Amino acid sequence: MRLRRKPWIDEAIREYDSHIILSGQEAYKGKWREAFSHLERPLYMELGTGKGRFIAGMSEAYPDANFVGFEVQIGVIYYAAQKIFEAQRDNAKVSLFDIAGIEEIVAPGEVDRFYINFCDPWPKAKHAKRRLTYHTFLDRYARLLKDNGEVHFKTDNEDLFMFSLEEFKNCGWELKNVTYDLHSTDLPNVKTEYEEKFSAKGQPIFRLEAVKPTVTKEA
Repeated sequence: MRLRRKPWIDEAIREYDSHIILSGQEAYKGKWREAFSHLERPLYMELGTGKGRFIAGMSEAYPDANFVGFEVQIGVIYYAAQKIFEAQRDNAKVSLFDIAGIEEIVAPGEVDRFYINFCDPWPKAKHAKRRLTYHTFLDRYARLLKDNGEVHFKTDNEDLFMFSLEEFKNCGWELKNVTYDLHSTDLPNVKTEYEEKFSAKGQPIFRLEAVKPTVTKEA
């Protein structure tokens, strides 16, 4: 869902320049760790930050990792940048970017983990290739992950989850910690804004972790 553009955000977002990358992401390819003061930390990327509750919470819960979150809507990423700026998180940044082009700005083997939370399910079959767990996306993630790197995926959409399970399996990913009701488990979890809203209504949350296959497909 796209939000109505708020013209004031274009200027106001500059207040958070220390925590947001609005352009020139290509220059970071292979160098994302250099955006942080502790280069030795693992690099985790969230694909679609929304308003930033997840990346803000994760960067606080895991201070020994560096986090980069990508979001395509400036009217949404503004709030994510605001959260990590006000929390003074030195291990988190967000970037305005369409992740369909992620291989243009991230180098092979650069990332330790990807997080995908409550992405658009694109329910029509003709739109399946737009799903962030479609096999062509999974192949991209595999190329960008380090050996034994992981994708952590959460959704409230059962059809998307079942589709995603099959895509991961068919692409040779090792699945672990698969759950059809996350909040009934003791798995560590930082909720997104969306997750909080719908789980409060009794909606089960589906989650999986997938380990990069040993053999990856070339681009």
